[in-house]
Amino acid sequence: MKTTILIVDDIHEIMLNKFEQAGIPYDYQPAISREEAEKIIPNYSGMVIRSKFQVDEAFFDLAPNLRFIARAGAGMDNIDDTIAAQRGVLLIPANEGNRDAVGEHMIGMLLSLMNNLNRGDQQIRSGHWLREANRGFELKGRTVGLIGYGHNGMAMAKKLSGFDVHVLAYDKYRTDYTDQYAEAAAMEKIYQEADVISFHIPLTDETRGMIDADYLAKFEKPIFFLLGARGGIVQVPAVLDQLDSGAILGAAFDVLPVEKFPKLAEQTWYTNLIQRDNVILSPHVAGWTFESYYKLSEVAADKIIAFLAS
Repeated sequence: MKTTILIVDDIHEIMLNKFEQAGIPYDYQPAISREEAEKIIPNYSGMVIRSKFQVDEAFFDLAPNLRFIARAGAGMDNIDDTIAAQRGVLLIPANEGNRDAVGEHMIGMLLSLMNNLNRGDQQIRSGHWLREANRGFELKGRTVGLIGYGHNGMAMAKKLSGFDVHVLAYDKYRTDYTDQYAEAAAMEKIYQEADVISFHIPLTDETRGMIDADYLAKFEKPIFFLLGARGGIVQVPAVLDQLDSGAILGAAFDVLPVEKFPKLAEQTWYTNLIQRDNVILSPHVAGWTFESYYKLSEVAADKIIAFLAS
């Protein structure tokens, strides 16, 4: 069967241009629904998706000719990787495309937390000029723990290098990954020494709900907490409890276990979370910049072309 690619999500035109230059047929349908895609997917040997729908076993059952699925994004948690492996379908992520965006965003959130920028801004807008109440912390000299040291973790470590911090990185699935920007470390060392903790791990059965009360209780120093990976890895009430006790000095969430309204507002912890001035929230945009929109599509296209040429 001749390779034809169904693109079911909005992507940058650089991908289309690259496919045309390589002579690869594609069908660009960014407005297509899952139901519509199910009807035509047997006609395609490749698919490109971002986050439109879950590619589960039921979808794979309707796609006997699929050879690959590329995601113009980081992570593959909206695709059943177990079923993909069983069916011999290659999964192609584009993590390199938004690693710089994620690193910059999370450092921006951290600096805002440490210097009370959001709180000070709101106070001045409300007519209050409170200098002492907004005394901040310096990042220099602190220890940052990165959980997960793949593309995003490495990009953040590199960007932190100018702040004169000590970066410890833990990655369960890598060995000998100490580099010029981070020291590979056991979790025990991170629990003991970290002043800041940032997560860069995928959502899997193993990591779902991993950040719970027991996990957070192991940190021996008060920490700043950053989450820009996947919301499903955290139990938000556990973070709220640690904020109450002072064990967490401030928390930044770009992702949450439940995203989008109205469902988010229905969560029992939502009101508690948004009332805190030492919590910063953003709507899952850490990796979504004007530049990453281009780079994600470019990286995915290049990987697809290389796969088809192999």
